[in-house]
Amino acid sequence: MENATIAHWIAYGQEQLASCSDSAKLDAQILLCFVLDKERSYLLTWPDKEVTGQVEQDYLTLLKRRVIGEPIAYIVGVQEFWSLPFRVSPATLIPRPDTEVLVELVLEQFGDLDTLHCLDLGTGTGAIALSLASEQPNWQIDAIDYSLDAVKLAQKNAKNLQLTHVNIFQSDWFSALNERKFDVIVSNPPYIDALDENLSQGDVRFEPESALVADEQGLGDIKHIAKQALKYLNNQGAIFFEHGFEQGESVRGILTSFGYDNAQTVRDYNGHERITWARIQGS
Repeated sequence: MENATIAHWIAYGQEQLASCSDSAKLDAQILLCFVLDKERSYLLTWPDKEVTGQVEQDYLTLLKRRVIGEPIAYIVGVQEFWSLPFRVSPATLIPRPDTEVLVELVLEQFGDLDTLHCLDLGTGTGAIALSLASEQPNWQIDAIDYSLDAVKLAQKNAKNLQLTHVNIFQSDWFSALNERKFDVIVSNPPYIDALDENLSQGDVRFEPESALVADEQGLGDIKHIAKQALKYLNNQGAIFFEHGFEQGESVRGILTSFGYDNAQTVRDYNGHERITWARIQGS
């Protein structure tokens, strides 16, 4: 193709993706960087460099996948979270920026402690557990997931990030924990109602339903975890949940009903109620 330069392909990709992405130009740049195996700075430095042959064909193939809605993270296999690169796969949810609020909140409340035992329930890629471990190398952190594929992926991320002191293993919520006790339990559990129309829109169409959907209008897993966690939290321990933007009041009510103290909700970067946490009674 005549004038098949980097600048041309970015413009072409942006045009193709304009109707399906709110970040069409960025998406085009990420895909082009992926097939070129270059950083974005390379695109800016060499806009007139030609891109032809197999690289061109690979780029066009990836554009087609993005046009039908497949998430960029699944296409390139990586998503940044907490300024760390996480490998992702269709076996796990894609880490999202709003989940960083949970990490920030845990560090805000407990970051001054040199030692702490933390449990991440439903770890997926390991994003929450490994981000906490990157900030607190002396903390003892266990991370579990029901999906063995997710466990293997999180273990791979731990190795790639050189955070292998995080203990990642398979468990159906608390079933494999025996009588361990924790100072902090965190979870981004399934919290979407099975009838939610958003399940047929956007990135979530490609993500595992088992990591998205819960019964009782999306609150079933949160109720189960909150009830069971009472047996696994140390004195003055705390539990943190990510949840849907309309579920803050319900989650606070669930925690209060099980005897937790001072349940409170923090908003995400878009101003929506997103993280609710509380301490065990009497702390």
